[in-house]
Amino acid sequence: MDFDELLKNYQPDPQKIAELAGVEVCLLVGISGAGKDTIKRRLLDTGHYFNFISYTTRAPRTNNGVAEINGEDYFFITHDVAERMLHDGDFIEAKEYAGNIYGTGLQTLAEAKELQRTAVNDVEVQGVSEYKTLLPQTVAIFILPPSFSEWQKRVRTRYQSEDEFREVWPKRREAAIHELEFALSVPYYHFVINDDINLAVTAVDKIVNNRDKFHRKDDEARLLARDILAEILAN
Repeated sequence: MDFDELLKNYQPDPQKIAELAGVEVCLLVGISGAGKDTIKRRLLDTGHYFNFISYTTRAPRTNNGVAEINGEDYFFITHDVAERMLHDGDFIEAKEYAGNIYGTGLQTLAEAKELQRTAVNDVEVQGVSEYKTLLPQTVAIFILPPSFSEWQKRVRTRYQSEDEFREVWPKRREAAIHELEFALSVPYYHFVINDDINLAVTAVDKIVNNRDKFHRKDDEARLLARDILAEILAN
C-alpha cells in the first residue's frame, strides 16, 4: 500500500485505543482569534491538564519573532517517522494539509492517563468527530468571541496593516463560516464565550469537571454562535 492509500485508509490500533479507556480529553476548537491558545495555556498552568501535542512533518516556524519548539508547539517528525506511525497505528487521527502530515498520537494520551491529568489540545473542527467515535468521553468545547465586531478587531491586531488584513480576510471569513456551521450541526459541542479570559478559563474547567453535562448556559452560548455566524454571512 502506498503512502497516500495508507493515509486515506488509516485506522488506529484497536488494542492501543482500548488501553486508553478512562483517559480524560478536552479538545478546544474555535475560529481564529477566539482565544483558544490562551485558554489552553491558562489551563496547563493549573497543573491539572496535560499538553496534548500534535505531530507534524512540516518544519518549525517563527511566529511573531518566536521560534516554535519541538515538544512544546509540535512534535516535529520526518515523513519516514510519520509513515511508520501510520503503519503501526500510533495516531488517533492523521491528515494531510498543504503537503504536510498532521496527527495526534496515542502515546501522548497514555502519558496523560498515567499522570491522571486531562489531556488538552486545540484542534481543527472536523477532527473532533474521530475522537468522539474512538474515545466517547472526549469533551469538545468551541471558543467564541463575544461578538462579530470584537472578533474582527482581534483578527486585525494580528496583521501589521489594513491591506494585509484585507488580503487574508476572505479566507478567515470562509474558514469561520465552515467551522461554526459544522459545530452547530452536531450535538456534542459546548460553546464558551471568551469575553473575559478568566471567566472563559473557569467555564472550560467547569465543563471538563462536570463530565460533559450540558446546562442552560450551553444553550445561551449556542444562540450567540448562531448570531455570530449570521453576522459573518451578512458581512
